[in-house]
Amino acid sequence: MAGARTMAGPQTSAGVRTVRAGRRSLAVHRPDKVLFPADGNGKEYTKGDLVAYYRAVAPFMLPHLRGRPLMLERHPDGIDGPRFMQKNFPAHYPDWIKRVEVSKEGGTVTHLVCDDTATLVYLADQACLTPHRWLSRAARPHRPDRLVFDLDPSDGGDGDTGDDFAAVRQAALLLRELLDELRLPSAPMTTGSRGLHLVVPLDGQLDFDAVRAFAKDVADHLAEAHPDRLTTAARKKDRGERLYLDIQRNGYAQTAVAPYAVRAKPGAPVAVPISWDQLDDPDLDARRWTITDAVDQARIDPWAGLASRGRSLAPAGRRLDELRG
Repeated sequence: MAGARTMAGPQTSAGVRTVRAGRRSLAVHRPDKVLFPADGNGKEYTKGDLVAYYRAVAPFMLPHLRGRPLMLERHPDGIDGPRFMQKNFPAHYPDWIKRVEVSKEGGTVTHLVCDDTATLVYLADQACLTPHRWLSRAARPHRPDRLVFDLDPSDGGDGDTGDDFAAVRQAALLLRELLDELRLPSAPMTTGSRGLHLVVPLDGQLDFDAVRAFAKDVADHLAEAHPDRLTTAARKKDRGERLYLDIQRNGYAQTAVAPYAVRAKPGAPVAVPISWDQLDDPDLDARRWTITDAVDQARIDPWAGLASRGRSLAPAGRRLDELRG
């Protein structure tokens, strides 16, 4: 990866390297530690590579993170070691990192908020491979400004995504057509795993229950129109070979993988926003981009202006009712 092996800053005998991130200098511990062992192409990626990637992608990634509670997916011993899903803000994290206290059943929980490059680099040093973001902002945690449809291939395996992706692409186009009828903008993102997320920007006026109910109505309508291709069945045994339209991420305290986040998969694939034109690329699959080239895709800015296009769901709900008869 260009720049990763020559990450700026001196390295001490103790295996600590200093890097600059915005106005801060941060220590990166054991930058040569392998987090992604060599894949079929013989490529391995280290913590230093991860830090270099997140430093480079920060200008494009931070607009999707700022002000949002995060859940952190950490792999201290690399992708072959244990995984830790971290919600609570650890006491030993630096005071300069932002945090927010939000309600949960029976109490509260304090989440980290990533508003700057230094925080992103610090998380990479903590072997946080994947930040997962809330669909609402910390200032209004019960009012989502994003709706997410998760298009997931049927078998749930972790193998080659290519064979399943034609069905994912087809479902995305059908869903976009319906959303266009409802006059809702939508934007696709490869997940870096197996499928696609379709993101709809909202005006943040409804609560999660109302947003999820709308998403369920949309998914049900589409599945009813294409019963041989699509399903909303939550249980895998009920899906058959049909593609699952998953709307469960649209709930309070639920999360979705953040745009430009690295996934804990061989080869260090990245969840990448794409344009609708790029969805037609026959070589596209869910792991098309990795930490070696995701920044190049980010520079294209395929979601330009999306954040300013938040819509109310009330008119869309009425249009959907008319379609459903």
